[in-house]
Amino acid sequence: MSKSQEPIQKFPSPMDLMNCNMKIAMVYTSITGNTRELAEEIYRIFLRKSFDIDIYRIEEFQASYVKHYNVVVIGTYTWGNGEIPKEMRGFYHLLESLGCKDMITGVFGTGDCFYPNFCGAVDLFRDMLYVRTHLAAVLKVELMLQKQDVDRCNAFVESILKHAGRRKLQFT
Repeated sequence: MSKSQEPIQKFPSPMDLMNCNMKIAMVYTSITGNTRELAEEIYRIFLRKSFDIDIYRIEEFQASYVKHYNVVVIGTYTWGNGEIPKEMRGFYHLLESLGCKDMITGVFGTGDCFYPNFCGAVDLFRDMLYVRTHLAAVLKVELMLQKQDVDRCNAFVESILKHAGRRKLQFT
Protein backbone atom coordinates (compact mmCIF):
# COMPACT_ATOMS: atom_id res chain seq x y z
CA MET A 1 0.00 0.00 0.00
CA SER A 2 1.47 3.34 -1.01
CA LYS A 3 1.42 6.38 1.23
CA SER A 4 -1.39 7.90 -0.80
CA GLN A 5 -3.49 4.77 -0.25
CA GLU A 6 -2.98 4.54 3.51
CA PRO A 7 -6.17 5.11 5.45
CA ILE A 8 -6.30 8.43 7.20
CA GLN A 9 -7.25 8.18 10.83
CA LYS A 10 -8.86 11.38 12.02
CA PHE A 11 -9.36 11.90 15.72
CA PRO A 12 -12.39 14.03 16.50
CA SER A 13 -11.90 17.32 18.28
CA PRO A 14 -14.01 18.13 21.36
CA MET A 15 -16.11 20.37 19.11
CA ASP A 16 -16.79 17.44 16.75
CA LEU A 17 -17.86 15.28 19.66
CA MET A 18 -20.42 17.71 21.01
CA ASN A 19 -23.94 17.77 19.77
CA CYS A 20 -27.16 19.52 20.62
CA ASN A 21 -27.71 17.04 23.47
CA MET A 22 -24.80 18.41 25.52
CA LYS A 23 -26.44 20.61 28.16
CA ILE A 24 -24.49 22.87 30.48
CA ALA A 25 -25.78 24.53 33.65
CA MET A 26 -23.97 27.31 35.42
CA VAL A 27 -25.09 27.86 39.01
CA TYR A 28 -23.59 30.73 40.98
CA THR A 29 -23.97 33.04 43.92
CA SER A 30 -22.59 36.52 44.41
CA ILE A 31 -22.80 38.99 47.25
CA THR A 32 -20.68 41.89 45.94
CA GLY A 33 -21.20 41.35 42.22
CA ASN A 34 -17.66 40.06 41.61
CA THR A 35 -18.64 36.41 41.18
CA ARG A 36 -21.66 37.44 39.07
CA GLU A 37 -19.36 39.36 36.73
CA LEU A 38 -17.03 36.35 36.47
CA ALA A 39 -20.01 34.04 35.82
CA GLU A 40 -21.27 36.32 33.07
CA GLU A 41 -17.86 36.35 31.35
CA ILE A 42 -17.62 32.55 31.45
CA TYR A 43 -21.22 32.32 30.19
CA ARG A 44 -20.39 34.61 27.22
CA ILE A 45 -17.40 32.41 26.34
CA PHE A 46 -19.58 29.28 26.27
CA LEU A 47 -22.11 31.13 24.08
CA ARG A 48 -19.39 32.30 21.65
CA LYS A 49 -18.45 28.65 21.26
CA SER A 50 -22.12 27.87 20.45
CA PHE A 51 -22.87 25.69 23.45
CA ASP A 52 -26.26 25.22 25.04
CA ILE A 53 -25.78 26.74 28.49
CA ASP A 54 -28.29 27.90 31.08
CA ILE A 55 -27.22 30.28 33.83
CA TYR A 56 -28.91 30.33 37.25
CA ARG A 57 -28.47 32.22 40.46
CA ILE A 58 -28.54 29.59 43.21
CA GLU A 59 -31.95 30.85 44.37
CA GLU A 60 -33.41 29.97 40.94
CA PHE A 61 -31.93 26.48 40.64
CA GLN A 62 -34.13 23.55 41.69
CA ALA A 63 -32.48 20.29 42.79
CA SER A 64 -34.50 18.43 40.16
CA TYR A 65 -32.79 20.41 37.38
CA VAL A 66 -29.45 18.62 37.89
CA LYS A 67 -30.56 15.48 36.05
CA HIS A 68 -31.12 17.53 32.87
CA TYR A 69 -27.46 18.55 32.51
CA ASN A 70 -24.27 16.78 31.40
CA VAL A 71 -22.04 19.58 32.66
CA VAL A 72 -22.48 21.67 35.81
CA VAL A 73 -20.31 24.73 36.42
CA ILE A 74 -20.41 26.24 39.91
CA GLY A 75 -19.49 29.79 40.87
CA THR A 76 -19.12 30.95 44.46
CA TYR A 77 -17.57 33.55 46.68
CA THR A 78 -15.99 32.58 49.99
CA TRP A 79 -17.57 33.50 53.29
CA GLY A 80 -15.86 34.06 56.62
CA ASN A 81 -12.75 31.98 57.12
CA GLY A 82 -12.88 29.99 53.88
CA GLU A 83 -16.46 28.74 54.21
CA ILE A 84 -19.08 27.92 51.60
CA PRO A 85 -21.79 30.61 51.65
CA LYS A 86 -25.01 29.60 53.38
CA GLU A 87 -27.05 29.74 50.16
CA MET A 88 -24.66 27.27 48.41
CA ARG A 89 -24.50 24.63 51.16
CA GLY A 90 -27.62 22.78 50.01
CA PHE A 91 -26.29 22.62 46.45
CA TYR A 92 -22.94 21.38 47.74
CA HIS A 93 -24.66 18.57 49.67
CA LEU A 94 -26.86 17.73 46.67
CA LEU A 95 -23.84 17.24 44.41
CA GLU A 96 -22.03 15.36 47.17
CA SER A 97 -24.94 12.95 47.61
CA LEU A 98 -25.38 12.33 43.86
CA GLY A 99 -21.85 11.06 43.38
CA CYS A 100 -22.29 11.15 39.60
CA LYS A 101 -18.90 10.35 38.06
CA ASP A 102 -20.35 10.84 34.57
CA MET A 103 -21.15 14.49 35.28
CA ILE A 104 -18.49 16.94 34.11
CA THR A 105 -17.98 19.78 36.59
CA GLY A 106 -16.02 22.95 36.98
CA VAL A 107 -15.85 25.42 39.85
CA PHE A 108 -14.83 29.05 39.88
CA GLY A 109 -14.90 31.86 42.36
CA THR A 110 -13.62 35.16 43.58
CA GLY A 111 -11.81 35.90 46.81
CA ASP A 112 -9.44 38.16 48.63
CA CYS A 113 -5.91 36.81 49.15
CA PHE A 114 -5.69 38.99 52.26
CA TYR A 115 -7.51 36.12 54.01
CA PRO A 116 -5.60 32.94 54.89
CA ASN A 117 -8.09 30.68 53.05
CA PHE A 118 -8.15 32.45 49.69
CA CYS A 119 -11.18 31.17 47.77
CA GLY A 120 -11.70 28.51 50.45
CA ALA A 121 -15.23 27.76 49.22
CA VAL A 122 -13.82 27.02 45.76
CA ASP A 123 -11.33 24.63 47.38
CA LEU A 124 -14.09 22.86 49.33
CA PHE A 125 -16.18 22.42 46.18
CA ARG A 126 -13.08 21.33 44.24
CA ASP A 127 -12.19 18.62 46.74
CA MET A 128 -15.73 17.22 46.82
CA LEU A 129 -16.25 17.43 43.04
CA TYR A 130 -12.93 15.69 42.41
CA VAL A 131 -14.16 12.67 44.38
CA ARG A 132 -17.83 12.67 43.36
CA THR A 133 -17.85 13.88 39.73
CA HIS A 134 -15.52 14.30 36.77
CA LEU A 135 -13.91 17.62 37.77
CA ALA A 136 -12.55 19.35 34.68
CA ALA A 137 -11.45 22.81 35.78
CA VAL A 138 -10.97 25.19 38.71
CA LEU A 139 -10.59 28.97 38.48
CA LYS A 140 -9.85 31.43 41.29
CA VAL A 141 -9.88 35.18 40.70
CA GLU A 142 -8.55 37.82 43.07
CA LEU A 143 -11.43 40.14 44.02
CA MET A 144 -12.92 41.16 40.67
CA LEU A 145 -12.49 40.13 37.06
CA GLN A 146 -9.58 41.98 35.42
CA LYS A 147 -8.53 42.13 31.78
CA GLN A 148 -5.72 39.64 32.44
CA ASP A 149 -8.25 37.12 33.83
CA VAL A 150 -10.11 36.79 30.52
CA ASP A 151 -7.47 34.40 29.11
CA ARG A 152 -7.80 32.31 32.28
CA CYS A 153 -11.59 32.24 31.78
CA ASN A 154 -11.08 31.00 28.22
CA ALA A 155 -8.72 28.28 29.46
CA PHE A 156 -11.28 27.29 32.11
CA VAL A 157 -14.00 26.86 29.46
CA GLU A 158 -11.63 25.04 27.08
CA SER A 159 -10.68 22.58 29.82
CA ILE A 160 -14.32 21.81 30.54
CA LEU A 161 -15.09 21.31 26.85
CA LYS A 162 -12.00 19.13 26.39
CA HIS A 163 -13.03 16.88 29.29
CA ALA A 164 -16.62 16.78 28.04
CA GLY A 165 -15.35 15.71 24.63
CA ARG A 166 -13.24 12.93 26.13
CA ARG A 167 -16.14 11.64 28.23
CA LYS A 168 -18.42 11.66 25.20
CA LEU A 169 -15.81 9.70 23.22
CA GLN A 170 -15.64 7.05 25.96
CA PHE A 171 -19.38 6.47 25.79
CA THR A 172 -19.79 6.40 22.00
